[in-house]
Amino acid sequence: MDINTASGEAAGIAEEKFAHLGDYATSPVFSALERLVLQYADGMTVSGHDVSDELFATLRTHFSEEEMVELTAHVAFENFRSRFNHALRIEAQGFCQIRKVRSSP
Repeated sequence: MDINTASGEAAGIAEEKFAHLGDYATSPVFSALERLVLQYADGMTVSGHDVSDELFATLRTHFSEEEMVELTAHVAFENFRSRFNHALRIEAQGFCQIRKVRSSP
């Protein structure tokens, strides 16, 4: 999450959202749609979980077919990158800390 957190913060995502990812389902910092997207990502990522037909149908009321493909591709790519880095024992590179140091007065 190191590079993704740094990139997300640079894009304007509030730092508190990263702090509450573990409890996204109940945290008030996430909108209902953000919770659905994170649930979708969990379904694609966590072993033993799946994306239910109901969740997929609900997301389709918010996103076009093309947007669903893009969302799914992003989640799949992050899963690939995470597993790739883990297998090669690539650790966080400190992008979050570097960004915070650079932006400090």
